[in-house]
Amino acid sequence: MAKILVVDDEAAQRNIMSSILRSAGHVIMEAGNVDAALEQLPGFSPDVVLTDLKMEGKSGLVLVEEVSRHPLHPEIIVITAFGTVETAVKAMQLGACNYLVKPLEREVLLVQVEKAAEKYLFRVEGQQLRDELTKQQTDGLMAESPAMKSVLDIVKKVAQSDSTVLIRGESGTGKERIARLIHYLSDRGRKPMQSINCAAFPETLLESELFGHEKGSFTGAQNTHIGIVESASGSTLFLDEVGDMSLSTQAKLLRVLQERQVRRVGGTKTIPVDIRIIAATNKNLEEAIKQGTFRDDLFYRLNIIPIVIPPLRERREDIEALVAFFISRSGRPKSVEERAMKLIKEYQWPGNVRELEAVMERITVLSTSDVIKVEDLPVELCVTPASAASPSASAIPEQGIIFEEWERNMLAEALKRSQGVMADAAKLLGMSYRTFQYRAEKFGLKEG
Repeated sequence: MAKILVVDDEAAQRNIMSSILRSAGHVIMEAGNVDAALEQLPGFSPDVVLTDLKMEGKSGLVLVEEVSRHPLHPEIIVITAFGTVETAVKAMQLGACNYLVKPLEREVLLVQVEKAAEKYLFRVEGQQLRDELTKQQTDGLMAESPAMKSVLDIVKKVAQSDSTVLIRGESGTGKERIARLIHYLSDRGRKPMQSINCAAFPETLLESELFGHEKGSFTGAQNTHIGIVESASGSTLFLDEVGDMSLSTQAKLLRVLQERQVRRVGGTKTIPVDIRIIAATNKNLEEAIKQGTFRDDLFYRLNIIPIVIPPLRERREDIEALVAFFISRSGRPKSVEERAMKLIKEYQWPGNVRELEAVMERITVLSTSDVIKVEDLPVELCVTPASAASPSASAIPEQGIIFEEWERNMLAEALKRSQGVMADAAKLLGMSYRTFQYRAEKFGLKEG
């Protein structure tokens, strides 16, 4: 069943079409001219508009042009006399999906209307899916800070083009999420984005994954393999950690960017590809160019639209909203007391949003109260900058440290300095007594 608006200035013809369509179970609204049709459109919201082209007053072409301006407009079928097919072709150029020639045949009318209704439904469902995917990608992208607002402004602008984008930022800042948002906001969002982590594969395997290979091209190549570049044709290819790519693979990627063609490993045929490239890295590519580990010509090809995502410590205005989002996702009604939120905001977050997400998930699972308090926070969030800077607690050797040992030593040192009194030791480390007691018991440390 579809909702159909029938537009014709001849009442007899209009009634015949309406009667045929109603008998097939469709919901019908009628209009005798273009103005009446335009008035009924907003309230009726039809799936299909069936309109005569030649009418008194405004022609059906005016209706086609006006209806087609809306992004999710109904499908339009125009009706024309045999001698005015050229006008029907013009109507299709303006946005009509099909035309029927008078005199109309019942079966042809029903089939074409049903096809148009299915096409409209497909477009609506596709848009709903894209809206949902876009919402999923924006979840967690809080932009209270000027820095993130600027990033999202660029994202909205660049999504409407096919320009290559280079996203830069520390690990955990959300580079892939930004890439997916760009993709789903673009016209390519109808297809899934293809992505690959360039640091996850050795050089030879990465080339095969990117460009594909022909059967027998190397030992173990028992079948032809289509690479991700080829698979991404018509969509977006996201190259994560592009700074970890070898010089040899960089040269082949540069050729793809320049020629929009790919050649499989061991193959001789070039295959055209229609792709949009988004790359990301947490490395200083300018420094890598100086060291000879990254090609400057590839850098200039990738860096058409640069997007720099600030670390969480430089966008503290977003932290409270992010905390609220991660808590809401847990499905548990919790709030954060002021002292705990202060510590969360003051922490440096070396792992950025990814670390904050993991910490909040841990807290919401382990805490039993509806209010998250200081004692619910991990110890690293409870250490004040002054105590963390003490040589005995935080001097990090070149070979690194084992955090569990560092934490135990820090607690033991605090107990020693406070003559074994936990309340005093807790004050030295900026913790509550309960937090210190919990941590000390974990390591078998006691008062006295």
